[in-house]
Amino acid sequence: MKQVTKGQWGGYDTYILHSRELEVTLLPRLGNSVISLWDHKEKRQILRRPDESDQAFFMQKPYHFGIPLLIPPGRIRKGHFQFEGLEYQFDQNTAGDNHIHGLHRTQSWCVSDIEEDEDGCAVTTEFLTLDDPNWMRQFPVPLKFEMTFRLQDATLKQSLKVTHLGEHRVPFGMGYHTWFMIDGEPERWNLKLPVESIYELTEELLPSGNIKALGDLESLNEGMNLLGTNLDTALRIGDTKPVEALLMRDDGYGLRYTADKNLFRHWVVYTKGPADQFLCVEPYTWLPDAPNVSSDPNFTGLLVLEPGQSLELSTFLEMIYPNK
Repeated sequence: MKQVTKGQWGGYDTYILHSRELEVTLLPRLGNSVISLWDHKEKRQILRRPDESDQAFFMQKPYHFGIPLLIPPGRIRKGHFQFEGLEYQFDQNTAGDNHIHGLHRTQSWCVSDIEEDEDGCAVTTEFLTLDDPNWMRQFPVPLKFEMTFRLQDATLKQSLKVTHLGEHRVPFGMGYHTWFMIDGEPERWNLKLPVESIYELTEELLPSGNIKALGDLESLNEGMNLLGTNLDTALRIGDTKPVEALLMRDDGYGLRYTADKNLFRHWVVYTKGPADQFLCVEPYTWLPDAPNVSSDPNFTGLLVLEPGQSLELSTFLEMIYPNK
């Protein structure tokens, strides 16, 4: 059962990781996303999976399905920012002529390694930004990305290693726009998300630089029922809270989603209107519009890559099953 097989989606090869509990489908040649996470024990789809009939929309906005990688995540005011004397201009691709959700979309990644052992299985993929003229036009920085997806029993680990191949320091931020299904039953699901405050957003959904009290969202710290929620909210984790989201159904089934404590500082929670079919739980290293919001990296989470430096960022998705 602990093996990797190949399949097809929309004319593109997929790689499928298998365990007794889960089946994880990757689409390396079209953005390197996890597009499906099937739970064998519960016979349900965990993620918002794109159908092949959705391919045209997927090509335009791949961050609406699965676990897409965002580099960097969120919005950037007018797509423009400065860092250490250099100016960067990203495409203005959303309302208000701002930029949203980074440069990584449907790029083709190469599969560089497949592992199968007694404990689990893994696929490693690679991508060089120098191979993407559109990336280099907006962020002329040569970066090498290596992503390892490892499935072990009911746990999926994603590790992104970024290596800076350029000659000057650059800002870096990443996140995942993770779409979890709640099956049209929001009343059955609770989200526990340890956080300390809310980032105030402007009318353009850009951080103002101010933080607010949690108010009604204080219940996230104990477990908030999703019925009646309508969220597009950026949340500050703080120094004393774990980077952990717990999404649980009323019968004891659910999942735990965790990330590196020293690198991920923010969550965005998004229901796409009133919570019904799905809930996005999005771990971010940097706050949207980080270079423009504040020069304090302790506030924004902006990471700085030195020439030659490598940085590894990991997240874990662990299924939880009822005791029967």
